[in-house]
Amino acid sequence: MRRWAGTTRRRRGRRWRRRPWNCLAGARDKALVLTGFPYASRARDPAGLLVGDVALTPRGLVVSVLTGKTKHSVRDARINYQQDPEICPVEAWKAYRTRLAAEAGPCWSEAGAPAFVGVDRHGNVTGGMVPDSVTRAVKRISARAGTPLAWTGHSLRIGLATTARKKGKDAVAIADQGGWARHSRSTNGYFQRVDGWEDNATAGLT
Repeated sequence: MRRWAGTTRRRRGRRWRRRPWNCLAGARDKALVLTGFPYASRARDPAGLLVGDVALTPRGLVVSVLTGKTKHSVRDARINYQQDPEICPVEAWKAYRTRLAAEAGPCWSEAGAPAFVGVDRHGNVTGGMVPDSVTRAVKRISARAGTPLAWTGHSLRIGLATTARKKGKDAVAIADQGGWARHSRSTNGYFQRVDGWEDNATAGLT
């Protein structure tokens, strides 16, 4: 009986990790990653966001990210609309918030409510996410996407810095978007060379 029960729990766990996007938890996970990447989020950042910290504007989202120990220590990260609606962070945020309001009630739309909520296996909202649950969500998405390297709670932060640099974005603009000090060594530490060929210092010299 114990063996059967343990097998059942493992199977349920696997199904839970493979949750689809077309449920509340899936919509939340999608919004979590797609909005977290553009402002180089750490696991603690989305866990600390309130609904009132995310403003929808005609040009995209403005996310007020806490950078210090007081509520006045914030940076406003701007997230643009993207051409492909399937991977647009703004559309993902809107879809998630619409679904949350419809399934869990209007109380989760109040300015003081957590921006990203925990959802149990039955679809019930359990409260605001914490850094550990954000990290687990990021890892779950990474496993589902089949990425060659397992993601962590810091992967979105590294990803924004590395991708923006590869696309030729100005280092100052990258630092401002991710909340790093301009021209700091810590910013450079987030730049990762993917394969050493495309961003090779000798590429295109002759």
